[in-house]
Amino acid sequence: MTNQRPVASDSEDDRLTCFPYGVGHSEEGVCLLVQMGPHRLLLDCGLTDINALQAEGNPPADLVLCSHAHADHAQGLLALHEAFPQLPVYASEVTTQLLPLNWQEFAPEEIPKFCHALPWRSPVEFREGLIAELFPAGHLPGAAALLLTYTTPRRSYRLLYTGDFFLSNSRLVEGLSVESLRGIQLDVLIVEGSYGTARHPHRRQQENQLVERIGKAIAQQNSVLLPVPTLGLGQEILMLLRSHHHFTGRNLDIWVDGSVATGCDAYLELLPHFPTSVQNFARHQPLFWDERVRPRVRRLDSEQRNSLGSSPCIILTDEMADLSKYSAISSGSLVILRPEQPRYSLKTDDSELKSSETYLLAQHGDRLGTTQLIHNLRPQHVVFVHGSPTYLSDLTGLEELQNRYQLHSPSAGTLVELPIGEMFVQPAPPADSNYEGELNELGTVVTITLPDAIAADPRWQNFADTGLVEARWQGEDLVLRGLSQRELLSQGSNAKVPINIDCCGNCRFQRGQRCWNPASPLYGFKVTPEGYCPVFEQAESPPEN
Repeated sequence: MTNQRPVASDSEDDRLTCFPYGVGHSEEGVCLLVQMGPHRLLLDCGLTDINALQAEGNPPADLVLCSHAHADHAQGLLALHEAFPQLPVYASEVTTQLLPLNWQEFAPEEIPKFCHALPWRSPVEFREGLIAELFPAGHLPGAAALLLTYTTPRRSYRLLYTGDFFLSNSRLVEGLSVESLRGIQLDVLIVEGSYGTARHPHRRQQENQLVERIGKAIAQQNSVLLPVPTLGLGQEILMLLRSHHHFTGRNLDIWVDGSVATGCDAYLELLPHFPTSVQNFARHQPLFWDERVRPRVRRLDSEQRNSLGSSPCIILTDEMADLSKYSAISSGSLVILRPEQPRYSLKTDDSELKSSETYLLAQHGDRLGTTQLIHNLRPQHVVFVHGSPTYLSDLTGLEELQNRYQLHSPSAGTLVELPIGEMFVQPAPPADSNYEGELNELGTVVTITLPDAIAADPRWQNFADTGLVEARWQGEDLVLRGLSQRELLSQGSNAKVPINIDCCGNCRFQRGQRCWNPASPLYGFKVTPEGYCPVFEQAESPPEN
C-alpha cells in the first residue's frame, strides 16, 4: 500500500502500522506516523514543508513525540503547532529548551512554548492503554529513545523508536544504555541507519586523529576552520580541544561564530542536566567561554573577524556559512575540516568542498552498534530509517539480520503493516559465551589456543574463512578479527595498483573502501581500488605495496 495514511477504527484494536512522511533520505527530514490500535502518534517532524500533514484539515495524530532537537527531526514542529495549536507535543526537558534554536529567525519571546517536558525512565499514560517512556539515546543532550506500549485485553504491544542514537559515551553525552532496554519483549524497533554497515574506529581513536590533524595544521602556521551544526558536534569539539592533552595550556585562540555560539549559550543553561564529569569540569573552569585558561575560547563578532590572522587559530562556524568571510586570515593558509556525512551532500560552493578535508567524529551508531542493539532487543520487526537508500539497503541485506527478523526500509509515503504473530518466538540472543584458552610465547611466535567449542558458533565459519586473523589493541584488550576472502582480494588488488596511476586506491579521499570526497559522484559509496572519478587527488603518502 502506498500514499495511504492509516485510519483508526474500532475493528483495528490490534493493528500496528508505520506511515513515514519523511524517512531521512538525502536531506529529507524524519517524520513517522505510527498507529497502535486506535492511537495515532507522530514521531518527530523534521519536514521543511508540512502540507502533507495538513492535507485532511484535521490533526494528523493524537499527539507528537520529538526524539531530539536537531533540525531534521524537529524543524517542522513550530509550523505544525501553528496549524494545530491543540495538538500536544512532548519531548525530554533538555529537548524542549533546545528546540527554539531551530527557528533563530524569530526572537526567543516570539516562539511559543508548545512542547511539554517528559521525565526520563518514567512511564506516562497518554490514553487508556497507551504508555510512553523516554530513555537517554546518546547522540545529543536530551536525545531520547521512545518506548511505546499499547495494551489490549489480549496482550501488550511494544514499539521502540531510537531517534538518532549512539552507544558510546562522548564528551558531553552518555551513550544509550542497552542494559536499560534489555528484556522489554519488544515487537517493533524503528532504528536509524545513518552510517549503514560502516565500521568505525573507537571513539577515542577518532578524537585523537582529529586532534592530530588540527595540531599538524597549527604547527605549519595554518589556521583551521571547522564548519559544524548549531548543536552537538561543535560543542563536542570545543570540549575535546579544551580537555585533550595535546592542546591543554597552549597559547592558542579558539573562536566560535554564528549559531554555533548560540548553541554553546543554550548548553550553559542546561548544565545541571549534563553528566557528572562535565559538571565537575565546569566547577573548575568555564565550559566554553574562557579567556584566562589556554587554549582561550572566545565568541567571534564581525569586528574581530576582520582582524583574524596575526597568529594561527581555530574557528568553529555554521555548517552552511559563507566561508569567504574568513578569507582575510593572513597567517599561513586556511585548512577547512568538514565532518564526514555520507547521508547527504552539503549545499555549498564547489571550490570550498575541493579545498576541504574531512574527519570522522561519529555521533551515530555504526554497523556494530546497530546490530548490537537489534540483537539485544530481539524484536519481530525492524524498520530502518534515517540514511541514504544505499546504506539502509546494506543493513536490510545483512544475512545475520535477515535470518532472524522481519526487515523493512520504507520510502516516504509507503505504509508499512507490522502484523504481530501470536506464535512468534523471539530469536535467541547471539551467544556471548566466554572461551578460556592458553597463550604461549616461543621465540618470536605467539600461539593462542582456544577450545573446540568455539567452532560450534555459526559465526565461526566467517571468522575462519581464510585461516588468517588481524589483531589489534583496543585499550587493554587484544581484539582478534578474521580476514575474509573479499578483504584479501581487495588488498591484493590494492597492491597491484602502481602508485603513479590516478585511481581510487591512490586517492587521498579513499578510506575504509569508501569515497569520502563530498565533491565526488562516488561520495559515500564503496569503491574499488582501480576506480576513478574526475576529482581524484593524489594521497600525500602513497599506499604501501
